[in-house]
Amino acid sequence: MNRRRIALLLSGLILVVALALTGSFPQYGEHFGFWSVLPPAVAIILAFATREVVSSLFIGIALGGVISGKINIVQHYLIPSIGSESYALILLVYLWALGGLIGLWTRTGGAQTFAEWAGRLIVVGPRSAKFFAWLMGLIFHQGGTISTVLTGTTVRPVCDKHRVSHEETSYIVDSTASPAATLIPFNVWPIYVAGLVVGTVPFISTTSEGIAFFFKALPFNFYSWFAILFTLTFSLEVMPFMPGRLWANVPLVVGRKMSNAIRRARETGQLNRPGADPLTSEELTVIRVVEGYKSGLIDFLGPMGTLLGVAIIPYIYTFFILGSESPTLLIGEAFLLAVLVGAAIALIKGMNLKTVIGAIVDGCKGVTIGAIILALAVTLKSVAESVGTAAYIIEVTSAFLTPTIVPALFLVLCMVIAFSTGTSWGTYAVVFPVAMPLAFSVSQDPFFLTLCFGAVTGGSVFGDQCSPISDTTILSSLATGSDLMDHVYTQIPLALTAAGLGAVLYTLLAVIFI
Repeated sequence: MNRRRIALLLSGLILVVALALTGSFPQYGEHFGFWSVLPPAVAIILAFATREVVSSLFIGIALGGVISGKINIVQHYLIPSIGSESYALILLVYLWALGGLIGLWTRTGGAQTFAEWAGRLIVVGPRSAKFFAWLMGLIFHQGGTISTVLTGTTVRPVCDKHRVSHEETSYIVDSTASPAATLIPFNVWPIYVAGLVVGTVPFISTTSEGIAFFFKALPFNFYSWFAILFTLTFSLEVMPFMPGRLWANVPLVVGRKMSNAIRRARETGQLNRPGADPLTSEELTVIRVVEGYKSGLIDFLGPMGTLLGVAIIPYIYTFFILGSESPTLLIGEAFLLAVLVGAAIALIKGMNLKTVIGAIVDGCKGVTIGAIILALAVTLKSVAESVGTAAYIIEVTSAFLTPTIVPALFLVLCMVIAFSTGTSWGTYAVVFPVAMPLAFSVSQDPFFLTLCFGAVTGGSVFGDQCSPISDTTILSSLATGSDLMDHVYTQIPLALTAAGLGAVLYTLLAVIFI
């Protein structure tokens, strides 16, 4: 780490100490005023400036402990966060099971075999490899975290083979996760959001009405639509300002860093920037197929088919056939069974038990840094909730509400909150119960309320997708072997352009029809 980065980190530590010496902070109901913004803001600024996420997150947590008066951050924040059921699920499923599965594939060659098979059918070069990644992102659309894991592990071997940079792959994986989940909502998203908006306006009094309103607002989730469209044009390389096209050197839309990544990968074969620090370690990147082992499609399709079957079939049956408002979604079971099936296939085909277990353990070791970052990210979310980050932002902006600007303002507000806290669902939880009554007080026009609903849905997805402390951002980098901050830097220009177009469209529709 260079002197500038060390100086920035020391500045963060000095800020924490200085604030601690000032004593207590005034609390205004659910928040601490301007101080409520500092923990996530400082963590994000330091992460961008230093490209060192672990220490940046820790400083943000420590700062939150000082502001909230809970100096013992281990007892008050770290232990409750990493001991929570949600983090246990992330650790067990998205890290250990994911790492174990990829570790198995490095010994069986299953993913590599699938990549070669897919290449013969679909992929003939970088462009078709990226389109394959985009298509898999839409197919694996069950939700943000599961989408990034499934898509990333499936497409990375294909994209690597055809010199697609990890910045490109991670952007496609991330941008077809939560955005696709909100536009192809055959998952838990409509049910979750419906539970938050029930009773917030007169015409949504039941969960069924909330789900129906979610589907009604789908066409007006402009950010997600633009994100999916941008990712498609990016994959097909028909987007303006792509390297090699007219005005390619103008740092707009794609951005200079992404353009440089594309050129680097195509010309030199370097999939990561020199000096990058990928979240995936060598255990998950080096293919070491066991001598004498005959790789086949079953090594990949067996575990993947198990994962998808166990995750999706019970959901489809309980939701579409039984009509349950709480359909069965067996994510944890699906991932663990996928690892067991992969291990069983390897054993049946002649690999010895010690080698199988060693592959799984190596895979788990390969995601250790991801586990640490996710633990700190989950803790920072708890800190942001404790100091009232979202409550303060909502309170400050609520005075500027007018029918013309409300939808775009909701979009930007949710972008900021979700970016600061790293969660779309957490943003939904704090914004929807406030935003819908606020919108109804401004105008009772159903079209206006639909615009506002779509703005909250899309804005929260933007923040979750782009934040360096978001689990989907981290897991996209982890699954594709990208440097976390390189992924963040390269996807933000594209995402911001999509969000800007969405804001303009919200404003135009509000001016014309409200």
